[in-house]
Amino acid sequence: MDFLIALTGTIDSYMYTYLLVFLLIIAGFYFSIRTKFVQFRLFKDMFSVLQEKRHVDGQSAVSSFQALMVSTASRVGTGNIAGVATAIATGGPGAVFWMWAMSLIGAASAFIESTLAQIWKIRGEDGEFRGGPAYYISQGLGKHWLGVIFAISLILCFAIGFNGLQAYNLSSSFEYFIPNFKNSRAAFAIAVVLTVATAMIIFGGGKRVGVLSSIIVPVMAIVYLGFALVLTVIHIGEVPSVFALIFASAFDFQSIFGGFMGSVVVIGIKRGLFSNEAGMGSAPNAAASASVSHPAKQGLAQTLSVFIDTIVICTCSAMIILLFYVTGEPGKLNGMPLVQAAVQHAVGEVGIYVITFAIVAFAFSSIIGNYFYAESNIKFIKNNKVVLLVFRIICCIAVFMGAQSSFDLAWNISDILMGIEAIINIIAILMLGKWALAALNDYQAQKKKGLDPVFVSSSVPGMPHTECWNTPREKLEHMEHEPAKEACKHVAAELFRD
Repeated sequence: MDFLIALTGTIDSYMYTYLLVFLLIIAGFYFSIRTKFVQFRLFKDMFSVLQEKRHVDGQSAVSSFQALMVSTASRVGTGNIAGVATAIATGGPGAVFWMWAMSLIGAASAFIESTLAQIWKIRGEDGEFRGGPAYYISQGLGKHWLGVIFAISLILCFAIGFNGLQAYNLSSSFEYFIPNFKNSRAAFAIAVVLTVATAMIIFGGGKRVGVLSSIIVPVMAIVYLGFALVLTVIHIGEVPSVFALIFASAFDFQSIFGGFMGSVVVIGIKRGLFSNEAGMGSAPNAAASASVSHPAKQGLAQTLSVFIDTIVICTCSAMIILLFYVTGEPGKLNGMPLVQAAVQHAVGEVGIYVITFAIVAFAFSSIIGNYFYAESNIKFIKNNKVVLLVFRIICCIAVFMGAQSSFDLAWNISDILMGIEAIINIIAILMLGKWALAALNDYQAQKKKGLDPVFVSSSVPGMPHTECWNTPREKLEHMEHEPAKEACKHVAAELFRD
């Protein structure tokens, strides 16, 4: 076990320090400039697009809002709590600043990858939409073999790495309540309950995932944000000290460049990527599932998800933890125990129950969202019921084992798998980004004319073939006045037309 922890730790450090950090920054700045900072310029549109109903009827299609909630369910997981705690404990309070910076820059990459996922989505046998990096690499770049490699990396990352880590974080949140937790049978019992609950959802299909996420995510986010706000108001006098601590640590250049591999910058970017997933190719799998009239609409919706994740929820976690740093003694605590100790110090015993509820809800919703991503990529490789059944069983095993895993090994494996996936995706979106930029220009041109943007791929010269964007606006507008069943038939015919 010690050998595995050391080996994975070394690979993890070198991958992020010498390659991934620079790729993320370059891609983020490049797309921010090329989109004229779409993440700020069209901020209002990010909310208006969520009001759009499903553009194509079908029992398995999901709305823009539901797709946003699925991606947010995966983004807003224990990384927003345990990840922030680990970043602060390991890299210092300044890691929070670099998480903020990464989200603001990376939001442009999130727009590009999610728009590309919409452009090259496909429609499944049950009427659902599927897509993501594997699909746009295969269709947009014409490299199916690379799409398969990406799909495998995502499946390993989310179905095994991330879900094992989320299960571990959920299980470890009960250490406070159970004496000698690691040597008891409590972790096993929690693993059984969590595995059964997971199986009940994932065997219900993608539609159940979308509906569940659209309910759980808003509720858990409101509860957690409300709790963090109350705690901050109670300790309002210490807030200036918290921000002073963040900025002083973020720009301590001696500690940054004295050991860059483990510096506050690298740790902040690494934990920021784990938290908001901007550019790593995961959220596009949810973005592709949305039924919208224009790819850029869901690109904007997914950009909003990055802000919700890091700027709002991670900041709440940071505030809870850093108030403890300012007014208490965190010692060598890390992960969930650090968060629970911070809450107990701030508001007493009752806070432990609130934060534990948040951890459980965040972890479970992430497990479900992660499965949704992995299933889409399994179907890309082999859309077979037997393969899907075996995969679902493996997912349940990963959750069961992860709930009884080791802290360091769980984080290292997740970081490595996430890094491989992100490297492939960033290279792909840099090569395909011009098509997302063309879609953005088309969206803006139609908005200027006072139209509700509708995308037709033939309007973009040279764009590789798309399956779902070949219906002219005039035909769509005519179909809106037809009976629902007839309209659905016409849409299906267009979607499956060669």
